[in-house]
Amino acid sequence: MVLLQQFKDYLLLEKKYALLTIKNYERDLIQFFNYLDIKATEFELQIIDYGSIRSWIVILIEEGISNRTVNRKIASLKAFFKFLVKVQIIESSPLLLHKMLKEPKKAQVPFSINEIENVLDQYYNHDDFESLRNYLIILLLYTTGIRRSELINLKEIDIDFENNTLKVLGKRNKERYVPLLNSVKEVLINYLELKSKRYPSYSNEYVFITKKGVKVYETLVYRVVNSYFSKASSKLKKSPHILRHSFATHLLNEGADLNSVKDLLGHSSLASTQVYTHNSIAELKKVYRGAHPRSKS
Repeated sequence: MVLLQQFKDYLLLEKKYALLTIKNYERDLIQFFNYLDIKATEFELQIIDYGSIRSWIVILIEEGISNRTVNRKIASLKAFFKFLVKVQIIESSPLLLHKMLKEPKKAQVPFSINEIENVLDQYYNHDDFESLRNYLIILLLYTTGIRRSELINLKEIDIDFENNTLKVLGKRNKERYVPLLNSVKEVLINYLELKSKRYPSYSNEYVFITKKGVKVYETLVYRVVNSYFSKASSKLKKSPHILRHSFATHLLNEGADLNSVKDLLGHSSLASTQVYTHNSIAELKKVYRGAHPRSKS
């Protein structure tokens, strides 16, 4: 499938999408092509209409696929057809007027401050590389709010100990600087010293590495977070993203400015940050009900 490969190259080289995202797009497209039983040649792609896409949507729903997953698959198709218009294979996308299926809103429940403290109060061995690394992963995710992918790709050269900042490479290769707390700085220095002792000939520049000396990967970071918080929280979802969610929520609860939180998170617009405000508002209501003189009447 020549056009599919060109689309993947476009996503990687021009759009700067992550490899995992590109793989998801490819999987969705191949599933759709298999449903139509086509080889995705230029001619076959030109005659695809909305009716054939709609029939695939119906099949997916009948198979019990969630609206959220269906929407993701259609988003993959939308991106592909938009690419085909760009390279002049088709004149317009058959999904131009498509409306996404309604999705039930899932509330992201952040960890409480007590849950965070219980995890960070857990003993960790300063002299054991993996124990120190795992603790630092939790600590850095919560105190900086960086994404899992940003943590994985953090390099030693990105750390400015003099100014207590980290240079983070976010989505679309957008750089930002996040502050580093003194307490976190100390743990980070200890970790890097232990890392250099254990791997004296280590040439990889990434901060977080496995016991084999290679860059940590997404599943490992997820397992670390899930393992730590399974001992301290009964919440169903215990992931790196929930730590990022907790970071933003706790800042807002303490009165942080929404624009400042937006910049710390690396969001391009306030709309992305405002999803965290519902927890802040809930906390404010709780304080209001407990403090206002008329709340007892």
